[in-house]
This record gives sequence, structure tokens and C-alpha cells, in this order.
Amino acid sequence: MKYTKPNFMMSVLGIIIYITDLIVDIWVSVKFFHEGQYVFGILALSFMLFGTLVVQCFSYSWFKADLKKAGQESQHYFLLLHCLQGGVFTRYWFALKKGYSIAFKCSSKTNNFMEEEIDQHKEVIDRMTDLSMLRLFETYLEGCPQLILQLYILLEHGQANFSQYSAIVVSCCAISWSTVDYQIALRKSLPDKNLLNGLCPKVTYLFYKLFTLLSWMLCVVLLLFLNVKIALFLLLLLWFLGIIWAFKKQTQFCTSISMEFLYRIVVGFILIFTFFNIKGQNTKCPMSYYYIVRVLATLGILIVFWVFPLSVFSPDYFIPISITIILTLLLGIIFLIVYYGTFHPNRSEETKCDEIDGKSVQRDCRMRYFLME
Repeated sequence: MKYTKPNFMMSVLGIIIYITDLIVDIWVSVKFFHEGQYVFGILALSFMLFGTLVVQCFSYSWFKADLKKAGQESQHYFLLLHCLQGGVFTRYWFALKKGYSIAFKCSSKTNNFMEEEIDQHKEVIDRMTDLSMLRLFETYLEGCPQLILQLYILLEHGQANFSQYSAIVVSCCAISWSTVDYQIALRKSLPDKNLLNGLCPKVTYLFYKLFTLLSWMLCVVLLLFLNVKIALFLLLLLWFLGIIWAFKKQTQFCTSISMEFLYRIVVGFILIFTFFNIKGQNTKCPMSYYYIVRVLATLGILIVFWVFPLSVFSPDYFIPISITIILTLLLGIIFLIVYYGTFHPNRSEETKCDEIDGKSVQRDCRMRYFLME
């Protein structure tokens, strides 16, 4: 397990996408306020603040846990940095600084200090995995609602300005990148997990997530046109059910009760948009039920629109949207089947029992209890 130069370049690309997404979100919010669209501006700003505040909470909690584990006291300036929304950038600074040293300067050394070098590689990989997960949280907490908002505005007006198109493209890139990057980083950080090697598995996994997400987001947008209250009720119901499932699975991701409660709330929110394995267990049946319900809900929403067409949509306009929803959902399911049937990394017999009370693992890692699938 080594942190290589390509890994470092991917980390650099990650922060570039993170900063670009942040800049575009601020730009779009300012444009909304400047054009007098205060409701959209407040919503866009709220999504951004909600995502970043939750991420800062997790980042500071992990800093405290890591310092406590190392026998050090929590530094007050870390709290100040996170209050100023600088926690992720602080993590990137330390991780990239250490990662550059490991990837570029240590590559020419001999193997005399192999054990120490391996520990350094593990440290950098764990830091990058933390960052990948924080980006994943922010992507789903802020990026997904932001994308729904931009799609709603685009379908409502039939056209959008450059900033809104930029927000849609950047949100799609951020969601795709953070999802695949986390899956790669997670498996690299856990020695008993097989790596996601090769381009085909990564691309297949990306398209599976991206197409199923886009299909569902377009359905939510259609539901918002039908009735905002019904749409919000459905989303809140799905959020509540996701939280219940997280409590039922008794996740053990955080060291404190309050942060574990927040984590389960975040889990419920992410489950609105996509399925993931929160405990590293075999989830073939739950995932099958999840996507069966997703298909039925999608078909139900489309049938309602065909039976009770809205004046806001002409047939020439609604038919392409329906075709897009059906095609993206179908492609997403196909890529899902191909990924799990062909490309999913096989797990060894020793590590199949991956839950809390399972067999002991090679080292303790909080990411073990959040296995994106």
C-alpha cells in the first residue's frame, strides 16, 4: 500500500474541483440576488452553508479524535479554523504537503526503513480518505439539492444563463468525482479490501451512480412542478426512513453520541439520492429493494404526469424529459448490474465478515464503517 505520484495528482485535482464547485455556488447565489430572485438565492446559499457546516463539524471532530488517539491536546486554533470554514483547506494543506514529500521525495530511497516508510504512506492515505469522505458528504448535502434547484429553474424557464449551466456541469462533475474518488480511496485505506483497479470498473461505477442520480433528480423536479408540498413531504419521508434504517443498523462511525446522531442524519439524507453500505455488510437484498422502490416511484411519477399533464409542459417538451428519465434510469440499472456482476472487487473469505462484531481487522479505521457501494 503506497501513496504514489498519480495518487498525489488525483488529490490535487480533487481540491481543484472542490474550489471550483465552491466558487460557482457563490457566483450563482450572487447572480440570483443581483437579478432579484431572492428565493432561489436564499435556497442556493442555504444549501451551500448546510453542507459546509456539517463537513466542518465532522472535520473538527476527527481532528480531536486523532489528536486524542495520539496523546495530544486539542489545539484551539483548529476550532477557530473550522469556525471560519477553513477545516477542509487545512486538511488539504497538511495532506498535500505530506503527500508530496512521500510521493516525490521518498521514491528514491532504499528499503532500509521500509516499515517506517509504510507507516508514512498509511498516514497520507488515511488523510486523503478523510478528505474524500468529507467531499462526499458535502457533495450530497449541498451538490445534489443545488443540482435539483438548477434543473428546476432550467425546466421552468426553458433556458438558463451561463452561471446556471456552469453550476449544473460543475455539480455533475463534483458528484461523479467525489463518489468514485471516495470508493478508490476507501479501498486503498483498508488493507483487507481489494482495490478498485482498472479503468472499466471505475467508469462503470461512475455511470451507475451518475445515471441513477440524474434520473431520480429529474423525477423530483417534475414532482416539484406538480406540487411543492407533496414533493417536500416525499423527500422528508425518505429522509426519515433513511434515518430509521441508520439507527436500526446501529452504526458506530463516530466516537461521541452527538456526532453519531449527526452522522445518522447525514446517512438518511444521502439515502434520498443513492444507496450505500453503511456498515460494510452484505447488502444485496437491501440494495435490490432500494432500487426496486426507486423504479416504482419513478414510473409512478411519470404516470401521474401523463394522466394529469400540467400546462407548464407542452407534449413536445415533456416527452423528451420522460425519455431522458427512463433512459438514464435504465442505463443506471444496467451499469449497476454490470458493475456488481463483473467488476466489483472480490472479497477474500477472511474479510467477508466486516461488521463491528466480526473478525478482527488489520488496523482500526473509522472508514471501515462507511463502505460506499
